[in-house]
Formats: sequence, structure tokens, C-alpha cells
Amino acid sequence: MSQPPGERSFPLPSQVPTVPGAEGWQEMYPYFSRFQPEDDHRFWFYNSMHFPEAVPAFDSITSEIPYTAIGANTARLFSFPTTMGIEYRIVNGRVYITANPVVDEAEQAERLEHFQERAGHYYSHWDRLYAEWQQRIDALIAEIEAIEVPRLGELEDLAVITEARGVASNHFLRENFHRCIDLYSKMWHHHTEFLMLGYGAYVVFFEFCTTAFPEIGDQTVARMVAGMDVTMYRPDDELKKLAALAVELGLGDLFAEGGHPGTVLSSLRERGDAGARWLEALEAAKNPWFNVSVGDGFYHHHLSWADDLSVPFSALSGYVEQVANGEDLRRPTGRLAEERDRIAAEYRALLQSEEEKAAFDQMLGLCRQVFPYIESHKFYCEHWFTTRFFQKIRAFGQLLAERGVLEQADDVFHLRHVEVEDALADVMLAWASGGRELGARHWQPIVARRKQIVDALAQWSPPPALGPVPEALNDPAVRMLWGVTDETIETWLGDQELDEHTVRGNAASPGVVEGTARVLMNVNEIGRIREGEILVCPVTAPSWGPVFGKIAAAVSDIGGTMSHAAIVAREYGMPAVVGTGKATSVIKTGDRVRVDGDRGIVTVVG
Repeated sequence: MSQPPGERSFPLPSQVPTVPGAEGWQEMYPYFSRFQPEDDHRFWFYNSMHFPEAVPAFDSITSEIPYTAIGANTARLFSFPTTMGIEYRIVNGRVYITANPVVDEAEQAERLEHFQERAGHYYSHWDRLYAEWQQRIDALIAEIEAIEVPRLGELEDLAVITEARGVASNHFLRENFHRCIDLYSKMWHHHTEFLMLGYGAYVVFFEFCTTAFPEIGDQTVARMVAGMDVTMYRPDDELKKLAALAVELGLGDLFAEGGHPGTVLSSLRERGDAGARWLEALEAAKNPWFNVSVGDGFYHHHLSWADDLSVPFSALSGYVEQVANGEDLRRPTGRLAEERDRIAAEYRALLQSEEEKAAFDQMLGLCRQVFPYIESHKFYCEHWFTTRFFQKIRAFGQLLAERGVLEQADDVFHLRHVEVEDALADVMLAWASGGRELGARHWQPIVARRKQIVDALAQWSPPPALGPVPEALNDPAVRMLWGVTDETIETWLGDQELDEHTVRGNAASPGVVEGTARVLMNVNEIGRIREGEILVCPVTAPSWGPVFGKIAAAVSDIGGTMSHAAIVAREYGMPAVVGTGKATSVIKTGDRVRVDGDRGIVTVVG
């Protein structure tokens, strides 16, 4: 489809060519995730916050199910007045999204009545309902942890006969795999049950502030709810305790920067009682706090700390050195809380009427009540539960490899989840009949080809957006989470005059600092970060907390003032500029850069 004359536009979805070497990528994803001809009329932006890499076939479930749950909660359960859900499409392995707004004022008014009743119930009983949510998510984690992949022996265990169970083990291959998928779906419904309401409370307060105080910046509003203690920081706190214990036990010399975890662990085993005590403390911290992914919980290969110790151990060296030097490793939560209250008091004093002040107090109070959920839920949902989910799917892959259907366990992630079910049915039939599985000749060539496709797709540089430029794009949630505003779009289009050594973004966390840049394009590279460097990346996740303990500032291509990268930077008290759009293409590792978190400007100075 051609671009309408005179209309400003990013490339249209239909104009995006297939990446050379990735022909046939479409077969890796469900039909409803692919762009349709009518999608050329709509604006889409690349969700590199959650999907910074090409998506393998199985991992496409991490867009399908979350957007199903988000839309159900915003559109159908709580009836958000101005928005329905988010639609997504995949092109060349990358996830693009668009929000479906409610523009008719009469419909908005009708939906608002429902929202006030439904959301009001949750806001009025937040603490009790949140406690009940925690019980539900704990139960879901326990349930997925208990799922087993049946072992198919020569004969069933005699107990199946003596207890007259009446169901053979091969049945449970499909049932237990289904349970994994169903529990993942249920987790995401619970995930967004409170999350969208949390964002909703902040959006209302944000809009009140921008109306009452036209000159107020996004960052200033965000700082009024900073300094909260949330569960997502607990893994990093556990690392700091381990660092302190290492110094106390005289083991600090073993944690040199750049040391391989395996080497460090071997050395600890040779240090007698002191080494044994430290290793015991490590094991105690691992469950559950090392069930945190190096990513944001959307890719099977973003392993947890427990699966890959390189990330936590890369932080331990710096923490051990800081403890040995007598430095305080605690986040500046107290200072942030004082600053939070000071800013709120100053702006409250500018309001003219008692009614306005009462409304301000109510909205800010609700924001502070709901904010901890916005970060804390991530540990239980995207990290602990999702780590277990991928581990269970990998175990099914191991069974398929043992039965000769796949070459290795991780090949299962190059099949769509409905294809995995077919492969399991092949095993179920072969075991039952005494025949042999037929899947090797069918699936192994498909897996080999898809690996080549994913490798080819990894070389693609996706445009930041697709489709015609909207007349206005000021959706508060899109602005705060992804940092996509009218100004962002102008920058993407290259309409703003920018020095070739300067990038602009959202001022996410205050302060100005200069340092050496470390550009990381992949979360699996974060072990390369060195003390005092400035992190430049497409996007960060809250699980990068230990890295924030080492760096001087953070810069990202994507993100708004309430993105997780922005929140983490504020909690660690360091400058951050997010949503630059192109920092990773302008800045190179080793560049001397100045990060101005007050103005949202990053400059290469040498």
C-alpha cells in the first residue's frame, strides 16, 4: 500500500522488506500476530522495552498472553474510560504495538461510571485485596513448581494398577504441558489485575498536576512517589548482605572484578569454615531471591541469577570493595522520602482552594499506596513465576530430546506452543503403541531453519515506528512507560535540529555526571560493566539493580519517566535519561559522555 500524498509517515507495515536470510519468518508466529493490509492506516511503535531482541517461536507466547490479559482488565473488567486494550503485531521477529483509544465522549462518560464503581472497589479495599493477591500469586508459583514431566518407563509403576488410577503416564504429558500454559495465562491476568489500576491512579494524579501546574515536569511528578521500599530491590539487597559477610569472614580477596563465578566458588570451597559459611548464606539467598531474570521475563534465554551467576557476581566485586572501604550500600531511600515530601508540600502550597488541596492529598495518597505494587509484582510475576515457567518448558524439551524428536532441550523454544503439543502427542502415541516417534525428520529441519532465521533477524535494525504519524499522541500511559510523545516522534522523524554528538530524551532522574560509556545491546552482556561507567542500552530491567550499584548514570533508547529504568535510577539516586530513541547508535563504548538528568540531554564530550 502506498503512502497517502502529503501525509507524514514512518514506513508502512506493508513496506517493511523481509530480512535477507529470514525468508519464511512468518511461519514462526500465529496468523493473528502478523500485519494485515488495513494496519497500514494505523500508527505502531516498536516495543523494544519488553522485546529488545528477535522473538523465537515459542517466546511469542509472551506477547500473545500478556496483551490478552492487559486488554481484558482495562477494557472489560475495569472499563477504563479513554482506552481499550493494546494490539500487537510481529514483523521480522519484532513486536510492534498500538493502543486502541476511546474517543467518543458519550462512550467515555458511560465507561467512566463503570470505572468509578469497579476501580473504586479496589482502591477502597486496596490493602486487603493486595494481601489476597499475594496469596493467589504464591499459590500459582507453588502450583507451577509442582508440575512434573512424566517419565515414560518400560512399564507403568505398579501403584497405577494397585490404586486403580485408570490413567497412564502418557496422558499427563499433554495435561501437564497445558497446565503450564494455562497457569502462565492466569498469572498474567493476576499480574495486570492491580497493575493497570496502579498506573491508572498515577495517570489521574499526573493529569491533575500538569493541569494545576502547567510548568511542572514529568520527573517532578514522579519524584513525589519516590523512595518506596519494594520487593524488586530485595535480590540486590541480598547481594549486599553477601558482600558484607564476605568482608566479615575475610574472604574479600576472592571477589576480584571480572572473576568467573565458577572460579570464585571453587576458591571459597578451599577456605575452610569461612568459605563454607559464605556458601551456605549464598544458598539461603538463592531461594527465592535469585529467581530473577537478567531480562524482563519475556525470553527463554534470559536466564535467572540462579541459572547464571555471572550477573550477581559481577556486582559482588564492587560491593565487597565498597564494604571494605566503609561505604554505606543502602539506597538513599530516606533522602528520597524527604525530597518527596518537600516537593509535594511546595506544590500543594501553590493550590488556591481547600478543595484543590484535598483532591491533591487524596490522589497523592492513593498513588503512594498503590505504587509499591507497580514494582513489587515484577519479582513474583515476570521473574520468579516466569523463571519456573521456562524451566518447566525446557524440561518438556529435554523429554523430547531424550525420545529423539529434538536434538537438544532448548530446541523446544523454536516451536510454537501448539507445535510442542503435536510433538508431545507423537511421543504419547509411540510409547503407547510400542512404535517409534516420527518427529525427528519433521521437527529437526524446522528447528534448524528457524535458528538460522532468528540469527538473520538479529541483524535487523527495526524502525522505531510504523505507519502514519498521528495528529496527537499524548496518552499518559504510553508517555510514562515507553516515553512515546509528540516530541519523541519528531525526534524519530529527524525533524528536530540536534548536534551529531547529542541525544535528547526524557529527564528521568536528576543530576549531572560525566564518565566513560559502556554500550550494551544485549542483557547477557551486562557482566562487562565496570565500576563508574555510564550504561547506554536499548532498555533496562529492574533486575539490573546490581548494575545500578556500579554505574554512574543510565541512558536508554526507550522508556518514560515511569518506566522501570527510570524508577530504579531514582531509587539509586543517579542521573538517568531514557527514551532517547538512538543513544546506542550515537554513543560508542569508551566515549566520554555527559549525562544531564535534569534536562534530558546526553552529550559525547570526547
